[in-house]
Order: sequence, then structure tokens, then C-alpha cells
Amino acid sequence: MAQAVPGPDSASRLSDDYVRLVARDAFFWAWPIVNVYNRRVAFGRLPHPMLLGGVLPVGPNNSLSMLTDYIDPAERAVACPNQDVVYGNAIVALDRSPVVLQVPDFGQRFWVLQVVDSRTDSIAELGSMYGTAPGFYLLVGPNWVGTVPPGIRRVFVSQTGTGVVIPRVFRDDTEQDLIAVQPVINRIGVYPVAEFDGRMKITDWRRLPVVPDAADGGDGETRWVRPESFLQDLPAALADAKPLPGESARYAQVLAVTEAASKDARLQQVFEQAVVQAERELVEPLFEFRHYGRALPHHWSTISNGACFGADYFTRTAVAKSNIFVNKPNETQYYYQDLDQEGRRLSGAGRYTVTFAPGALPPVKGFWSLTLYNRRHFFAPNALGRYSLGTKNRSLQFAADGSLTIHVQAESPGAANESNWLPAPGGEGSDFSLYIRAYWPEPAAIEGRWTPPPVLRCRG
Repeated sequence: MAQAVPGPDSASRLSDDYVRLVARDAFFWAWPIVNVYNRRVAFGRLPHPMLLGGVLPVGPNNSLSMLTDYIDPAERAVACPNQDVVYGNAIVALDRSPVVLQVPDFGQRFWVLQVVDSRTDSIAELGSMYGTAPGFYLLVGPNWVGTVPPGIRRVFVSQTGTGVVIPRVFRDDTEQDLIAVQPVINRIGVYPVAEFDGRMKITDWRRLPVVPDAADGGDGETRWVRPESFLQDLPAALADAKPLPGESARYAQVLAVTEAASKDARLQQVFEQAVVQAERELVEPLFEFRHYGRALPHHWSTISNGACFGADYFTRTAVAKSNIFVNKPNETQYYYQDLDQEGRRLSGAGRYTVTFAPGALPPVKGFWSLTLYNRRHFFAPNALGRYSLGTKNRSLQFAADGSLTIHVQAESPGAANESNWLPAPGGEGSDFSLYIRAYWPEPAAIEGRWTPPPVLRCRG
């Protein structure tokens, strides 16, 4: 039998440069794990499900909170929110209890119930693309041993004790559909297995209490990973996310350094300075879409392993920094754009068009949308309250040949084109990004045979 490989000597003195090396590396690859774990800690203190600040559906661990409409533009907890679905959110602590995922009958309405672990990897298949039957499903942690209650259709096992459940339910932009979606979302549920009785629980999410948000605010995403507390946060986050195959030596190295730094004030200072530098030099640049992903024609980019990152530490951290909680590729294809056709940064000082040729809309079985985000990857306030265009918009105007042109600019393109106008932030320095989602993509999108058209800057 193979002998165990010895790990780090815990009694050995460590050089400053070695501590810097390990700290920088750990900050980069563990950034998403600490991000998710810190959300669990923060929301775990809440007394009940609520709308925090009137915009963010949150609640204590192992409970669901649902919106009843599109997400409010003021939301700042998750970058690149979607304005085509009704969202829900649950942070699950599977080391405390398995949870039941309650799935209603969605009929012909598109839906996907995303479940990811603290690495942001998918651990369940629930949605329109899977033909999921209504009923009850069980989500358990990596060490769970128990009896599956009668009435549970399937069990999903997480590799980490912490997970995130995010329902997404499509609705179009009509008042009629807003009314129609309510009884459906009222039957979505996430709760501890001890509360399972085999009957569908109904919650009127319109009665979710609104609680003021005491956070600092600001125009960027909430800082879930802070260099100044990373040394203290990392061991607990890693204890919750056991090593993947081949990661044991990496874990042992990191934990040996964090233990040494926690006992030595000088090494602690070296460690903290290293992660501050790593945030600035390694992680922050990945907020810009053009710095990672697979290059596509016309300066678009995409990823091929969303929510299936495994040991792809670079892509996992890049996505977590710029637009965390993406779906699996067969659930959603994402296309990112920071530049116009000539390679210049998209800016509110310019006027642009995106034209889909006849028969060349994003190929989907679900829905598609083109969304505009400001430089912080959130919505840019505008008079129309319009942040995306796509399948949900009944008023889109197609040309006689069947093509679709979307106008992207700060000022109205005129009454004749206003139904196809995606408002941009105005003025110099108002950089923005475009983002195409293709939910339940056809093979042409998954295989890369379809890619987005160029973003053309208008002259004059």
C-alpha cells in the first residue's frame, strides 16, 4: 500500500517571501470559497426571511426568500443581476441539516433552480432543460448519513457544507404575466428536512417583511472578501470545503502558513500585506470581462465551464469577481462585451447598434436577453427603467427582412426606434458593458457555431 506523503513541518520557521507566496496564491484560488462562506455567515445572523433594504431577498441559513418581480436596480449584493426573471435566494448550511427543495408545476413557463456549492460548482439538475417533475428533492452535505423520507424524488449531494440555491423563473414584461407568475413562485420552497411533511407549502412572498439595510452602500458589489480579515476567514471556509482530489497538499500548505501567521504578529503583517497586493494585482483586473474567457469574433468573450469549474482556479475566480453564480453551460450561455467593433471601450459618450441578422437571434429553447451594465456591473438608472431587451419584450420592432437592431446609447434614438432602445449611462467616463444571456441554449450556441454580432459605433 502507498505510504502517506509527509506534509509541512509545523515547527519550522517560515521566511517572509514564502509566506507572501502562499498568501497570494491562496487569496486567488480560495477567493470564491471565502466569498460564499462569508455570505453564509452574514445571512446566518438574520432572524427570518426578509427583503433587506426592500430589494434583496435574504434569510437565515436553510430558508428561502423570493422576489415577486424583476430585481430592483438598487441591488448590490450580486453583480450582473438578471432583469428577465423572478429571483429567489437561499444560503444552505448542510452541515446542520439536509434541506428539501420544493418544486411546483411550472407548466410551459421557463425556470431553473440553480444549486451550487461554496466553490460555485453546480450540484443539482433542476429546471426546464431537465424535464424536472414537480415534487420534492433532497439536498445533503458530503458527510450525511440518514434515511431519505418517503416522497423525495431524488437526492443531490454537495461536496461542501455550504451551498446557494437560486430559483430563476422567467416572466415577460406584461402586467398580466406579473399577476400570472405569483401562484407559481408561491409554491417554491427551501426548508430543513425536519419540516418536510409531504405536502406543498405555500408562501405569499408579497408579504415578505421589508427591513432597512444597515450596510455602507456604495455603487459597487458588497465586499464579501476583505483582505484585512482573510487570514481569519480562510481556515473556516476551507474546513467547510474539503479538498478536491489532488488538493490535499495545497490545503496543508495554506493551513500551515495561516496557523503560523496567526501566532506571529510579524508574519501576520506579511500575510495581510501580501493579500492586499494580490487583490489589487490579481483579482481586481478580472472584474473586466475582456481580461478572461474564450475570445469570440467582434471582441465578445464567453466561458465554457460555468458552474463546472473544478480545478480551473483562474476562471472560477474571474467569474466570481465579475458575475458570480452563473449557470451551467447547458442551462445558460453567457456572452460578455466591453468593446465596440473597433476595440474601443464602450462609453455613454458614444452611440451604438447591435443588429441580429434574419434568423440569427440567440438560439434558445428558453429565452435570451441583451443587458447593459454600468462600470460596476450594475444597472444604469434611466427614465424608461429599462435594463435589458429580449424575449420578454413584446414591443420589439423587427425590420422588414426579419433583422433586429438594438440601439444602445444615452439619448433616445427617436420615437420610431425607442422600443428597441437600451439606455446607456450618459457623459464622458460612463463606461459600460453588454451581456447576452441565452437560457436553455440550442447546440449551435453550446458548440460555438453561433456567436453575437458586432457592436457598431455610430458615426456623427
